[in-house]
Amino acid sequence: MNTSVEISYYPLNVEFIPPIKDFIDRLHQYKSLTVKTNGMSTQVFGEYDDVMGAVTAEIKKSFEIPHSVFILKVINADLNHVVKD
Repeated sequence: MNTSVEISYYPLNVEFIPPIKDFIDRLHQYKSLTVKTNGMSTQVFGEYDDVMGAVTAEIKKSFEIPHSVFILKVINADLNHVVKD
């Protein structure tokens, strides 16, 4: 089953940009996933187990920084391949 996850990450400290960039860079290391980023969020697309395994592992790594907040939206479809009119 394919899935899409939209992630917003809010490290609650003064230097918030480096942890966000690090999180996104780590997600890009998973070759089985498609990762897209915009000004509001990061989207991860792929096989459910691959996506959720990567997202879970990288969120855990990011939680080493105190007071990190993640907001996720998960859908059971690969929206990366949806044709738009």
